[in-house]
Amino acid sequence: MLQFLGAQEHSKVVGIVKSSMNKDVIKNVFIEIVGTGNSTFSAENGTFQIILKNRENLILQIVAKDYVIKNIPIVYPKGILDLGSIYLEPDIRAEKSTNLISLTDSDLADDQGETITSGILQATKDIFLNRAAFDFGQAFFRVRGYDSQNGEVLINGLPMNKLIDGRPQWNNWGGLNDVTRNQEFSFGLAPASSTFGGILGTTNIDTRPSNMRSGLRLSSSTSNRTYSGRFMATYTSRINNKGITYSISSSRRWAKSGYANGTLYDAFSVFGALEYQLNKNHHFLFTAFLASNRRGSSSAITEEVFNMTSNKYNPYWGNQNGKNRNSRERKIQEPLLLFNHFYKKEKLQINTGIFYQLGDRSKSRLGYYNAPNPDKTYYRYLPSFYINSPIGANFYSANKAKEDFLLTPQIDWDNLYTANLNSLSGASYILYNDVIKDKRLVMNSVTNFDINEKIHLDLGAFYQNLRSTNYARIEDLLGANFHRDIDAFSGTLNNVDGNNERVEGDTFNYNYVINASKIKAFGQLKYKTKNWNAFFTGSYAVSNFQREGLFKNQRFITSSLGKSEKTSFSTISVKMGFTYKFNGRNWITVKGAIVERPPTLQNIFINPRENNLIVPNLEEEKVTSLDMSYFIRLPKLTARITGFHTLFRNTTDVNFFYVDAGVGSDFVQEVLTGVDILHLGTEIGLEYQLSSSVRLTGVLSLAKYTYASNPNVSINFDTADAEEELINTIGRIDLGSAKLKNYRLAQGPQKALALGIDYRDPKYWWVGLSANYMGDNYANISTITRTDSFSLDPETGEKFADATEENVVRLLAQKPLDDFYLLNAIGGKSWLRNGKYISVFVSLNNIFNSSYRTGGYEQSRNGNYGQLKKDNLSGSPSFAPKYWYGYGRTYFLNFAISF
Repeated sequence: MLQFLGAQEHSKVVGIVKSSMNKDVIKNVFIEIVGTGNSTFSAENGTFQIILKNRENLILQIVAKDYVIKNIPIVYPKGILDLGSIYLEPDIRAEKSTNLISLTDSDLADDQGETITSGILQATKDIFLNRAAFDFGQAFFRVRGYDSQNGEVLINGLPMNKLIDGRPQWNNWGGLNDVTRNQEFSFGLAPASSTFGGILGTTNIDTRPSNMRSGLRLSSSTSNRTYSGRFMATYTSRINNKGITYSISSSRRWAKSGYANGTLYDAFSVFGALEYQLNKNHHFLFTAFLASNRRGSSSAITEEVFNMTSNKYNPYWGNQNGKNRNSRERKIQEPLLLFNHFYKKEKLQINTGIFYQLGDRSKSRLGYYNAPNPDKTYYRYLPSFYINSPIGANFYSANKAKEDFLLTPQIDWDNLYTANLNSLSGASYILYNDVIKDKRLVMNSVTNFDINEKIHLDLGAFYQNLRSTNYARIEDLLGANFHRDIDAFSGTLNNVDGNNERVEGDTFNYNYVINASKIKAFGQLKYKTKNWNAFFTGSYAVSNFQREGLFKNQRFITSSLGKSEKTSFSTISVKMGFTYKFNGRNWITVKGAIVERPPTLQNIFINPRENNLIVPNLEEEKVTSLDMSYFIRLPKLTARITGFHTLFRNTTDVNFFYVDAGVGSDFVQEVLTGVDILHLGTEIGLEYQLSSSVRLTGVLSLAKYTYASNPNVSINFDTADAEEELINTIGRIDLGSAKLKNYRLAQGPQKALALGIDYRDPKYWWVGLSANYMGDNYANISTITRTDSFSLDPETGEKFADATEENVVRLLAQKPLDDFYLLNAIGGKSWLRNGKYISVFVSLNNIFNSSYRTGGYEQSRNGNYGQLKKDNLSGSPSFAPKYWYGYGRTYFLNFAISF
């Protein structure tokens, strides 16, 4: 027995890890016996030793950031197995993640809603997630169909997801790739060490300079996607004898126009981090971010408009004095200040932090008052309006409308100025901003404790407080002397107590504050043995929301000014899972979660811009999720096969639009309650090392995202009579249930396939090619047309004679968007010259310049059967669905040098 234990003690693998390019040692390299949980890190001098705990044939995996993963099959030795020097090749494919992430940050704020792919780019080497980010991401593919509020993002352990919508704002640190690339990523329901996490996963960005590569790095890029040029510079010092190290970084990105016409891009970012290592146990870190981003937006368009123009068409801009001017600009400038204290001993780590954020986000738009709509795609200006005329098709006028549109398809800024100069009663047109000015404070503390070799404990708590001021601000009167602050639809005052005549810089239209807070605590227990890993995580949170109106709105005298009732939610969430290892090369994981969360702010208040009204009988949302995965890790083959099932229950959704419904015509707030949504599917990722230079990859996603209930629908509308002085009248109609069950969701392609081949040459150049197919993508459906009110004739109040169930189903049939194929190429080369590391990286997306739709939505204007049927008769409806179109052929070229 003693002899056996002695043999076990001396059975170990040792070696030293070096770079194949410059032969330098590599420290802090992760070395693992695959599938066993037995791991270690290389020391400062690159050496390592790892004790073997079983006698099977095993795979030693060596993972270092920016280097190619190395898998070494080993046979269990009787004593010490000395591998000598192990050389890792620089992974010049890492340039892909370093650079392409900044090309997608503007997509995160696109009108389609946020995606999550950018948050995954630099955080994982999982082949499925990488393909989802780089290749599927250009088609707005969403991993498992989840919105980004389902992924939690932290910086140095401090949560970044906003209380307003639950989403992280990646633009707050956009353009700072060099200093945000150290990320710890936990995918899906996997445990995270700093927080409970989201069902999509958790990303923790580490900004400690001691964990960054020291020296100076300069890079320059050009592209035809969101920006045309970029320059970035980063310097990180070595730790001096006083334990101080720092990092600074800045970048500049610009474009007169991105891929879509008129989408200017103007951004700069600066970063600074100072770390002080008092001793081996105490580290202090101060971090500051400022990322300013200004860009022009683009719009979804109908097929009619697309057929007259192209996928680059954008109605939001026009030429003024020889310069392009976009009426829909988005600006973000929200600096972040963070402070952390790290305490570390052999078995105990404590991270305590605080951060403060201020600044504002704004979106501009044109307002028009008793004047024609300036949007050239307004339905009355298009050929379809004359083809679908109630007095019969007028093809002459339709052709004339087409000619006029093609002659002047953009905003005519000069005409807007002329209209204002001729107006005696205030501006007919103004340019204004919807502004959100936040002040946010977050404090947290997380403890990680190794109880023994088998049991690990994580505990944490955080507090978040938000004061969010929301208002409209006049940016440009476009030649007018003043703007009369009245509601264009009802003619009532937006602020009874204020001056009715507003000038540039004034707040108008609406003005309110949201006060919100959240306290959350979590605990996590992890257990590890030779063949089993298991975890259990629980959290408890209390969230509070309250609106405070600063304007007394004439339409809502009693409910607009002052504080609303406070809305509070207490939520409990749990998740658990286990891993069973058949051997060092095959294992399975099973994870499940039951999550409670409050509705997002936009789904708590019915119309926060005007009143304090809260959605009736509001309750917490509930999410149940389960996933199972099988992993294969062989010397040449790596694979993951996953099945997932997620049910979102009792969700709420509030929408705003003008509708001609069976119960009348009005601008309404549509409130959906009791919405259940089902996400289920399979993910497969395969990676095969055909030779030392050639790698084959295959990725498949088959999923189904559907409504799982028939939610209740009500519409709220203003019935104020402009002749009645200071009278508050609010209308609400309960439309009953909407027949949504089994309709598909607009969550991006629900079927995706990618096949790829990479070649990595020993002389440090690399190329890759991927062929991608995407299908089962759907436009968002109109809810009000799926209620019983859709069959009612608004003139008689009775059901349309031919509105049979069969005819209604046929008229509202949901059709997928067209399937499409994309071919992408990527490549790069690196050199080491006199101690300088030089790299060139290039990518080409959509090589064949395919035109495809990435998403869209049905318009809700035709809210009754008779009107929608008549509008569709010509085959060119005036209120057809609107679609977003993907980029055509795009390129990206980057040059970088490190000293």
